[in-house]
Amino acid sequence: MRPERLCLLDIVEAADAIARFLHGVDRSQFMDDELRQSAVLQKLIVIGEAVAHYEGARPA
Repeated sequence: MRPERLCLLDIVEAADAIARFLHGVDRSQFMDDELRQSAVLQKLIVIGEAVAHYEGARPA
């Protein structure tokens, strides 16, 4: 199991990457750019995996 700090770091880094990918891009541009969509989806998967492994996210 990864330390919680690393899970949180993965989440922040993935969110920062998404922000970079989408900076200055409107919805229409995003919808026409399959590569950008794939990049954002991959980072959302990273976030989901990190949340799933984060002990703090589990009910007590």
